[in-house]
Amino acid sequence: MRKRAWIVFLDESGVSLLPEVCRTYASRGRTPALRHRLNWKRASMAAALGCHAADPDRGLRLCFHLKPGSYDTTSLIEVLEQIKTFYAGESVVLVWDGLSAHWSRGMRAWLAEQDWLTLERLPAYAPDLNPVEPLWSAIKTRELANLAGDHLADVADAAERGIHRVCSSEQLPWSFLTHTGLTIHPQTPQN
Repeated sequence: MRKRAWIVFLDESGVSLLPEVCRTYASRGRTPALRHRLNWKRASMAAALGCHAADPDRGLRLCFHLKPGSYDTTSLIEVLEQIKTFYAGESVVLVWDGLSAHWSRGMRAWLAEQDWLTLERLPAYAPDLNPVEPLWSAIKTRELANLAGDHLADVADAAERGIHRVCSSEQLPWSFLTHTGLTIHPQTPQN
């Protein structure tokens, strides 16, 4: 691994025009009702949360991608190209799960040509080790909670507001990493 490596966790999630139903408060006798069109149009989001392996003072970086439909190998390669630009010239250790598009023949061929990228796979059935999972939870329980949009653009705008909220906080992205229990910057032992 090169001297200036970023450890980047990547994950995808889906949203649709069906609302993320969350508990809410209302006046007694006035049960809130969500009215929506039962539309199954979907969008997919990908986020990459990275921290510098050697220098925690460089902070966390969050890269976000949103597209209609679902991710496949081609669209994930576009996301990785965006990450490559985002980390301009620095090496990246990418940690992601076992989604089939992550390990497809086309993806492996593209990855073989990338000298800036090293891959690590999360263990199966271990979403609690990925700090992007709490990010999705934070957005879906706040900005996307009970949102009954008419168009995918409504859902996309709400998701982007959530990303901006997370990025504007200094502590929130670090809390996602802390939630995993992983130690990226171990303490040096005292003599």
